[in-house]
Amino acid sequence: MDQNDVARAAAALAAARPPSAAIEALPTGSMPGNLAEAYVIQEAFVGEFLKQSGGRRIGYKAGATAPAPQQLLKLDGPFYGVLLSELWHQSGVVIPASDCHQRILEIEFAFRMAEDLPPAAAPYDPDGVRAAVGSALLAIEVVDFRLTGGFQSGGLAVIADNGAHGHWITGREFADLDALDWEDFDVSLKVNDKEVASGNSGNVMDSPFNSLTWLANTLCLSGSGLKAGDLVTAGSCIAPYAGAAGDHVLADFGDLGVVEVTFGT
Repeated sequence: MDQNDVARAAAALAAARPPSAAIEALPTGSMPGNLAEAYVIQEAFVGEFLKQSGGRRIGYKAGATAPAPQQLLKLDGPFYGVLLSELWHQSGVVIPASDCHQRILEIEFAFRMAEDLPPAAAPYDPDGVRAAVGSALLAIEVVDFRLTGGFQSGGLAVIADNGAHGHWITGREFADLDALDWEDFDVSLKVNDKEVASGNSGNVMDSPFNSLTWLANTLCLSGSGLKAGDLVTAGSCIAPYAGAAGDHVLADFGDLGVVEVTFGT
């Protein structure tokens, strides 16, 4: 795959952003054949997105942090994407119908880094990574594919599509990392006041901090690394749930609080 192929793939994904129609596949010759090519396209697509939106990078998302989505996507492990300022909202937001192709809902814990984790000090363990975290956030990620095949498009295409990152909604941010048992904390999802899914923080690689550690070390392998101020959403505590236009969605984190989003019709 040469730079022209990468550019064509990135341009096609950028052109498929809502409210434009999703595409069935990447252009001929532009389908990534391995992880490295998928991330090269992702980087180019993020560049095109920022060029159009005028936003900025704010951090990363981890995806496929459980066996079921890895099997569905035919991946051997998790993947990452880039969080973008234009897609970040505060709890209570109303997202217009025209801003989504799909509304695949995930309940997630996220982290704000207080210190850099540079490649020179890698590999990191969960304790070392936790010491570099300044605070945690409650979040909903809205997965939204630019490819009509969705999960069936395959993991490499989904990675190229920036991990199908659609929207990110955050609620309470707290600095007391001992406020919960990260390996066993229950959450639930309500849609239009009806509970439709439940899950646990342990579904994210046994702990969201394990996901954060995987990301820190993976970025270091590419010569990058997490930096102070980066936001990282660690992966879904529940099985993805398909929402719809008009839904009012509430992620219930028990005593920690809730995150809400409403989708317009």
